Amino acid sequence: MPRVDEHVREAMHFGIFVEERRRETSETTAFQEALELGEAADAWGLDGVWLGEIHFNPTRSVQSAPIALASFMAARTRRVRLGLAVTVLPLAHPLRIAEEVATVDQLSLGRFDLGIGRSGSPRAYDVLEIPYGESQARFEEALDIMRQAWKGEPFSYQGTFYRFQDTTVAPRPYQVPHPPVRMAANSPETFPFVGRMGLPLFVGLRDLDIPELRVHLVAYRAAWRQAGHPGDGDVCLRLPVYAAPTEREALEEPRENITYFFRRHAELTRFGLGRGDTGPADRRLSRLDQLEKLSYEEILEKRVAFGTTARLTERLAGLRDELGLDGMIAELNPGGLLPMDRMLRTLRLLTHEVIPALR
Repeated sequence: MPRVDEHVREAMHFGIFVEERRRETSETTAFQEALELGEAADAWGLDGVWLGEIHFNPTRSVQSAPIALASFMAARTRRVRLGLAVTVLPLAHPLRIAEEVATVDQLSLGRFDLGIGRSGSPRAYDVLEIPYGESQARFEEALDIMRQAWKGEPFSYQGTFYRFQDTTVAPRPYQVPHPPVRMAANSPETFPFVGRMGLPLFVGLRDLDIPELRVHLVAYRAAWRQAGHPGDGDVCLRLPVYAAPTEREALEEPRENITYFFRRHAELTRFGLGRGDTGPADRRLSRLDQLEKLSYEEILEKRVAFGTTARLTERLAGLRDELGLDGMIAELNPGGLLPMDRMLRTLRLLTHEVIPALR
């Protein structure tokens, strides 16, 4: 099987995002359901399955080691790509991350994608005693080290946080020069940073709504072009998606789930108040106020894609064209309250009716 250069652009990417542990399920069940979703995505022609990384929050997710889950899922699937969304680079040594990524890339024969970020939540940093205020600088060093490590040649590094001599990482990745890397952005200053680096972008609708995101994407693409990178960037949007046979079912069945999700996200946002290392206080207060006042009607308008297959096709096509998207990742159960059969129904309708109409 030939290796694939990471810079070859392909058709619009459609995937699903798997992270939440359904309420009142066992840890074993949570893993088995993630595998079932991955196998269904593979069988029904989806392009990718993206796995979240959550630490020290067992009621929300069991995916503290998504690289291990991706490896196991790769063995259970044949064609779908497996990705991490995202690996929080400052929380582990970059040489170790480079080794694990290359290993999964080899085992999957090049079906692996790497999402990277530094996380907007400081809690895991606190538990691991890593200063959150250092996250940006640690992130940049880690990415630099990983790119050098994947060459499979001896190298040394003398940075602020990492130092080593004459080190060689094995294996080399299956893909050349390494698996596609996509970076998450949430804060206004991160969008042009990603653009200047020439990296594909991961965006979501948790802290940002669609109008806000539109503005930030202008900054990302402007920075991309100013840095001299070819093309106009690459943007993949993650958003909650729910499909049902009737419009009434599509709007009412996920109401409790999605409103709970944004209430919980408001509490996570509140957790960072009063700290000096989580960005400007007025920005966090403004975000919290916006989340607490968010009505279901506003959620439907600016944060999700719910509807019948016809409505979803129209909605996703509109977002693709408005935002200039290169990919979409569907969150099937962001609050963890939906039953498994509803998640599979959405996935089946997406893959069988909506996505074919968008190709």
